[in-house]
Amino acid sequence: MPTEQKVTRKLRAILSADVKGYSLLMSDDEAYTVETLKAYRAVMSELIGQHTGRVVDDPGDNILAEFASAVNAVQCAVEIQKVLKEKNKNLPTDKRLEFRIGVNIGDVIQDQNRLYGEGVNIAARIEGLADPGGVCISRNAYGHVKNKLTLGYEYIGEHNVKNIKDPVRVYKLLVADKDAGKLIGVKPKPLAKNWVWAAIVVVSVVIFSAVILIYQNVTKPKLEPARVENTSLPFPEKPSIAVLPYHNLSDDHNLEYFSDGMTDDLITDLSKISDLFVAGRDSTFTYKGKPIKIRQVAKELGVRYVLEGSVRKVENMIRINTQLTDATTGNHLWSERHDEEIADISSLQEKITSKFAEALAVKLLIDEKGTIPRRETDNLEAYLTFLKGRQYYRRFTPDGLVQAIPLLEKAVKLDPNYWRAYSVLAKIYSLFFRNLAWREYLGLDYKDNNHLYTLIYKYLGLAMKDPLPLAHYVGTEMNLFAGHFETAITEAKRAVRLDSNDSVSHCAMGLAFVYTGKHWEAAESYKMAIRLDPFLKDRFGSGLARAYFHMYEYEKAAALCERAFKDNPKDYMPLYLLTASYGHLGREQEAKSTLTKLRELTPYAYLNWIGYQMKYKNFSDSNLYVDGLRKAGMGYKKL
Repeated sequence: MPTEQKVTRKLRAILSADVKGYSLLMSDDEAYTVETLKAYRAVMSELIGQHTGRVVDDPGDNILAEFASAVNAVQCAVEIQKVLKEKNKNLPTDKRLEFRIGVNIGDVIQDQNRLYGEGVNIAARIEGLADPGGVCISRNAYGHVKNKLTLGYEYIGEHNVKNIKDPVRVYKLLVADKDAGKLIGVKPKPLAKNWVWAAIVVVSVVIFSAVILIYQNVTKPKLEPARVENTSLPFPEKPSIAVLPYHNLSDDHNLEYFSDGMTDDLITDLSKISDLFVAGRDSTFTYKGKPIKIRQVAKELGVRYVLEGSVRKVENMIRINTQLTDATTGNHLWSERHDEEIADISSLQEKITSKFAEALAVKLLIDEKGTIPRRETDNLEAYLTFLKGRQYYRRFTPDGLVQAIPLLEKAVKLDPNYWRAYSVLAKIYSLFFRNLAWREYLGLDYKDNNHLYTLIYKYLGLAMKDPLPLAHYVGTEMNLFAGHFETAITEAKRAVRLDSNDSVSHCAMGLAFVYTGKHWEAAESYKMAIRLDPFLKDRFGSGLARAYFHMYEYEKAAALCERAFKDNPKDYMPLYLLTASYGHLGREQEAKSTLTKLRELTPYAYLNWIGYQMKYKNFSDSNLYVDGLRKAGMGYKKL
């Protein structure tokens, strides 16, 4: 039987360049053209090397190069065209060698020193769309460089290219100073038919709200609208909303848990509406108890609509006031009051969610109608107990997790079908599995893997009866620990399909990608998680850092790990990657200091314990990580 050869795949930025009218130039003056081409190639090769790229092939009039960074590839392309333009300036028109350049980011196959695959093919095809002396880039490359370079871009449409199944979106680079920051050629999407009716409904709601406000002689201060151009994050194409924590206007402490939980569940339910962009819970809850302005929320979270409200206990009733505001105009689009008996609190969320969806006129998908809204428990005591436990869990510290466990266990004892509580319990024990030094908080030895496995899979199995994204995230984690890479990717995809507005779903996808060698895709997933929950940038940053690390962007990785550790000093795991990043950067003093700090927090900061962390699919990724730690001074130690 023939020996199976191992295929090496990697994600790379590919630069492809060729000469306009090369055959004609050769027929006119072969010797001159060959000599000029050699000289131009030498210049291009030098520039490619200066931008940390590598020439992988140069057949005929073509040159092919790879880069670990899209930014470097595009910068190199611009510099090449600038230098060659100067060289051509003094030549007769019929003697000039003008290159067309295409840049793409994609998956490639390496065979010795040669590269093959779709990533190469697309770069080669879009180069033909470039003007002589110009550069065209793919949508993948554009997404990576658009906010990082002082260039302009012209979208020239979708193009069907040879041997590529799907059309490729192509952008032309605009290098003139006057074009910096411009994006031209992108037309606003036409309003869908369902949104015609939506607009009518929204206008009706605004008029109705205005009448009610006048009738009630409400004298509220006029809101200062948010300016779209001043938002920290661009508005998504679809309607975007932030749900602020409901204010508890009563002295009843239990009502505080209820108001937080109702806000949390409202965010969860709204996030399942695919036609809506919903800011993450952890970001919106940073505003809890603080005097804020609506325009501040819109600016910091990049959302147009803000939902806010209050909860008050009146005898045996709960009064809930809710208000929806368009932050760009300051207009109140919808407001309503609910008075409900305390015994029927489970129906409140349903009423508020459906009312809000109607007010914003979001079209629900057929499969979403069965899940929005849903009652997770009808047991009031179980609900309040869960909320108390979740508050401890969200500290993400070992002592906080220990305090959360008995409360969550009590919640599932009160309601054995409380699937969300099972998900959180599974996640808590997976955190103890991940952090060897934390196990002592449970009274466990670092070797007690089987005990933790039993608890994780016990609660995960129960959670999977009606799974939430968090359950699939834990499933992704545990499969990566076990080296079941395809199953890990499947679990992550299920999380995203279940709720594409949940930052946890995209973190699961990022986690699966980074350990299976798809580092650029991992970075994009983590960036999406951060877009949904901007205030969790530091917590999600350690995942994004690992993606950058394996794209050889060690400075970025180090900066993110530094912030992640600062955000949660009891989570020492980011220090491993920070140490490895410093090692590769040659920052010896910082590497030594970080390694010392790591060993203060865990006795397992040695290479022989790296096997207890998640496994990489590719040996090259694992080796890069271990090599960085070794360069930083980490060695082996028998314990």
